[in-house]
Amino acid sequence: MSIELLLAAALVSATPILYAALGQLLIEKAGVLNLSIEGAMLVGAVSGFVVTSVSGSMVVGLIGAVLAGGAFNAAFAFCVVTLRLNQVVTGLAFSILGGGLSAFIGQAFVGKALAAQMPDLHIPLLADLPFLGPVIFKQDPLVLLAFVLVGVMALFLSRTRPGLLLRTLGESPQTLDALGIPVIGLRYLYSILGGGLIALGGAYLSVVDTPTWVENMTAGRGWIALAVVIFASWRPGWVMVGSVLFGLVDAYRFRAQASGQAFIDPHFLNMLPYVATLVVLIAMSRPGLKARLRPPAALGLPYDRERR
Repeated sequence: MSIELLLAAALVSATPILYAALGQLLIEKAGVLNLSIEGAMLVGAVSGFVVTSVSGSMVVGLIGAVLAGGAFNAAFAFCVVTLRLNQVVTGLAFSILGGGLSAFIGQAFVGKALAAQMPDLHIPLLADLPFLGPVIFKQDPLVLLAFVLVGVMALFLSRTRPGLLLRTLGESPQTLDALGIPVIGLRYLYSILGGGLIALGGAYLSVVDTPTWVENMTAGRGWIALAVVIFASWRPGWVMVGSVLFGLVDAYRFRAQASGQAFIDPHFLNMLPYVATLVVLIAMSRPGLKARLRPPAALGLPYDRERR
């Protein structure tokens, strides 16, 4: 089994998880606990596939997926930010809603394939580098964009005024409200932006990675992305590391089965990404580690300015 090809496949497998985890990071930094991530990924996957099929353009399809994900999360934000419903229950309900909605919209497209394919980038000189060339610089544009976004988000959170406001929004929304900054509006904004990124992760699966539509094709990747954000302690760099680790497990199981070199039962290999998710969540629930995680202080708490 070639290490270069395995790592290249790992980056591809990590990409939908990375987009979803970065979107989740934005939403949770704003203080909104979003458990609808799996449903938003499915809405993005079916929207991207349907719009691409109808328009014949992958770019239009991906934009359609982002807009659909933003609208889906805007509805979620209305429930938990404006109506101040329980965020855990509402998130689970929207996750189920997204699954049912995607199955309904995509029922006429099940099993169909897209004619258009996303071309791989071939960056001159860089693509010819030993090892790094085939692993990084011969990927499709959305893979590279996902990893560029990690750096952009890290700089945004740590070096810009809007990033500081976002961090404050998740830690102490009362402070922003006292300064005359609209807490509700900002939570809507980041819920919609995060929903767009989550949906883009779903659309990557149906439009680029495996250009076809199958019900529930995200196969729990939304929950993996949620675990990655917790594992990363809400830091973009560690979100990337966690996504790549899960991508590596996912890529290995496929390549090991395809090459016949799987020394472990294939059914166990299929379980590995989800077993790893459970291990991360259990490990992070330990009191010592939980104290070091330091999630946003206002995460999951509805804001009511009359009570501040």
